[in-house]
Amino acid sequence: MRVTGWLRRNHIEAACAVFVAGNLLVMFLWPSYIRLPYFLTWLALTVVYGFRVWARTTTLIVVLALALATLAIVLADGFKGDELWGKLVTIPLLAAIFLAMSWHARRHAAARAEAEAVAAASASLLRRQQQFTYDASHELRTPMTIARGHIELFHLEHGDAPELDVALDELGRIERIVERLLLLAKAEEPGFLVRRNVEIESFLADVFMRWSDLAERTWRLEVDLTGVAPIDPDALRTALDALLENAVKYTEAHAVIELKGHAVGGEIVIEVTDDGPGIPEDAARTIFDRFARADDARTREQGGVGLGLAIVAAIARAHGGRCTVERRNGKTVFSLAFPVGPTVEAAPAGELVPARLPATSQG
Repeated sequence: MRVTGWLRRNHIEAACAVFVAGNLLVMFLWPSYIRLPYFLTWLALTVVYGFRVWARTTTLIVVLALALATLAIVLADGFKGDELWGKLVTIPLLAAIFLAMSWHARRHAAARAEAEAVAAASASLLRRQQQFTYDASHELRTPMTIARGHIELFHLEHGDAPELDVALDELGRIERIVERLLLLAKAEEPGFLVRRNVEIESFLADVFMRWSDLAERTWRLEVDLTGVAPIDPDALRTALDALLENAVKYTEAHAVIELKGHAVGGEIVIEVTDDGPGIPEDAARTIFDRFARADDARTREQGGVGLGLAIVAAIARAHGGRCTVERRNGKTVFSLAFPVGPTVEAAPAGELVPARLPATSQG
């Protein structure tokens, strides 16, 4: 049973051993054909080493055993006067070549094992971080709800108080942070999106109308696409809300904010444009990372905790797309692009979809 188990685990080595033994036998029986089986023997070892990177001691034992066996056969044949020295030089030369190859193979295997270990550790750390974020955010919701209830009750019993208003505002801010942390923690899960076919032009019009009533800005909508898209409307609305919230936060009253949508090569591209101070080039590379903030361009007083754009990027990735930012004609342009296939196409020339909602100025 032990022999059978060893053969199952080491069938490649067993086959190589049989092949090498056969070649050594040919070398011993027919010395005139010694070169061909000799080279085939080392070739077999090299091929096997591609499947099994042996330990250093095992490699040295195999090479030494083969070299000694070959040396014995060559010497036995050499005393008959058949090219002794030429064959003796070949033995250490091929052994050295094989050892050099095995050294590089071990280095490669060690580097690959180290890279796999680092990748596994990183993946494990990411999973633990996501689980911690989810657990912590979930556990915080109950005490925050209780605290809000007590503060609101105290507010009703004792009338208006600036301190209570501040406490409620800060509690609301914490609640929004917790909700965003929960959203980020769930963003990498397979069932994060709940897709359904949505008429994209009407969807963008609804988002636009809601924001144009909330903030005193010059709002403009331009949608030149038509059709339905398989999206998660709640997740996409969350992403657009984050982009529009940023645009409002970093612009003054009556500043121009534009929401655009168009179809390009099987993709929907949604752009949010504002004429605020913009984002430095070095910050643009990390602005979509969690807790990243471009404080040099957008002040700490304005900036949040850096989760909004991370959520946008996570939602874009979940839809198979991407989110980018650039400075274009003196304006900051956030672009959200994701594939939808042929279900959405550019609107016919000369039409603005939805036609009932032209460019608008609020305030």
